[in-house]
Amino acid sequence: MSKSDSTEAPSASGTTHFGFKTVAETAKASMVRGVFDSVAPKYDLMNDLMSAGVHRLWKAAMVDTVAPRPGQTFLDVAGGTGDIAGRIHERLTRGGAALTAPITVCDINAAMLGVGRDRMLDRGIVTGIDWVCGDAETLPFPDMSFDTYTIAFGLRNVTHVDRALAEARRVLKPGGRFFCLEFSRVVMPVLDKLYDTYSFQVLPFLGQTIAGDRDAYVYLAESIRRFPEQQRLVAMMGEAGFARATYKNFTGGIAALHSGWRL
Repeated sequence: MSKSDSTEAPSASGTTHFGFKTVAETAKASMVRGVFDSVAPKYDLMNDLMSAGVHRLWKAAMVDTVAPRPGQTFLDVAGGTGDIAGRIHERLTRGGAALTAPITVCDINAAMLGVGRDRMLDRGIVTGIDWVCGDAETLPFPDMSFDTYTIAFGLRNVTHVDRALAEARRVLKPGGRFFCLEFSRVVMPVLDKLYDTYSFQVLPFLGQTIAGDRDAYVYLAESIRRFPEQQRLVAMMGEAGFARATYKNFTGGIAALHSGWRL
C-alpha cells in the first residue's frame, strides 16, 4: 500500500474506505456504528486479549503525557467505554480532590456510551463525567470550550480525518492541546511481518470466538492499514492548524501518540 492510499481525504466521487472496501461516504458512519454496536459488550475484554493487556500501558502513558491538572476542561472523543476519561478522573480526584468541571466523553455510538456509564458506576464514579452522543466531525460543542482534547483508537474510524482534526482544533481553547493515541505503522523489521500475520489471522479468530463477530475484527485490521502513517498524520495536524505537532511510537510503532497545540 502506498502512502497516498492510506489517507482518507474527501473523495470527488463521494466514496471512502471502510477497511479495504470502497463505500459511499454517507454510509461509513452507520457502518462503523454497526461494528461497535456488535462488539460493545466484549470491547474491553477483546482489547485485553488482542494486546495481551499492553493497551493499558499505552493509555497510561497517554494520560501521563496529558498530565491532567485541576481547573482544566477535558473532552474525550470516541471514548465511549470511559477508559481515558476514567483515568483522567482518577488523576484529578486523588486524595479526595473535587473536580472543578466534569470530564466530557463524546462518542457516536450509544451502545459504547452505555458500556462506559456502567463501568464507571461499577467503579463508584457517579458524578464528574458527562456522556454525550455526537460525531467527531461535527462536535456538538461551542468554539474554544476545552483545554484538552483526547481521542484513543477512534480517529481511524471517522469518515474524514481532516474534518475531525479541524473540529478538534475548533473546540480547543487557545493554548489547548490535542492528543491522539492510535494504531500506527510498525517501524521495526521482522515485527511488521509478525504483526501482519497476527492482525489478519489471529484477530479475526478472536473476534469470532470471543465477540461473535469475525467481520468486525477484519475491519479493525484493515482500518489500521488504511490509517495515515505517523509522519503523514503530523502533516495533517499541521494542515488543520495545530502547532508543534509531534508523535511518540509505542511497541515499535504498533501504536503512536500524536500531540499538537492550538496556539
